[in-house]
Amino acid sequence: MDSLRDRVATALRRFERRPADRTDLKRAAVAIALVDKGPAFLLTRRAATLRGHAGQWALPGGRTDPGETPGVAARRELAEELGLVLGADDELGMLDDYPTRSGYLITPVVVWAGADPQLTPNPAEVGELHQVPLDVIDVEPRFLTIPELDNPVIQIPLFGRFVHAPTAAVLYQFREVVLHGRATRVAHLEQPMFAWR
Repeated sequence: MDSLRDRVATALRRFERRPADRTDLKRAAVAIALVDKGPAFLLTRRAATLRGHAGQWALPGGRTDPGETPGVAARRELAEELGLVLGADDELGMLDDYPTRSGYLITPVVVWAGADPQLTPNPAEVGELHQVPLDVIDVEPRFLTIPELDNPVIQIPLFGRFVHAPTAAVLYQFREVVLHGRATRVAHLEQPMFAWR
C-alpha cells in the first residue's frame, strides 16, 4: 500500500497547476506542512502583535525574497515561524497561485514534515499552533454572497468558527486535489473585506 506521502505526491503530479502572471502583486509562499501522525497539517494563528493580519488563521508563510523559488520561501518561513527545517526533497508539489486583496500572489507549497516533527513556534509571529487532522477540512465550505463583490467569499468551518480566504481557499483546493482528485480552481474565490488590508 502506498504511503500518505506517496499518495499526496502522486495527486499533485497529476494536478495541472495554474501559475499566475501578476507583476502588480508581491510574491509570497505558504506551506501546507503534512504530518504523517494523524494525518494532519500545521496551521497557525498569527500573533496579536503583528502589524498585518494579526490574529488570523494562516498557513506558515510569507513574502518571497529576491531569487527565491516558492519552495525555498515556504521552507524558510517554516524554519522562521516554527523552527521546522526541511529539505528540497520534502517538497511534494504546488497548488494554484492565489491573488490576495492585500497585494500578494501566494503560491501554496505542499511539504512533508514527517511523523513527529519537533516544532518551536516563534512567539513574535505565531500566537497558536495546531496540528489539524486532514479529515477536519474534508467538509463542504460555506460560500457567502456580498453585494460589493462579484464572486463568493469562501469560509471553512474549523474550531467552532470559520477560516477565511486566502487560507480557506488554499485548504479547499488542497482538499479537492489531494483528498478527492478534483482539479477545482479557487483563485476567483474572495476574501472577507477585513482581510483586504
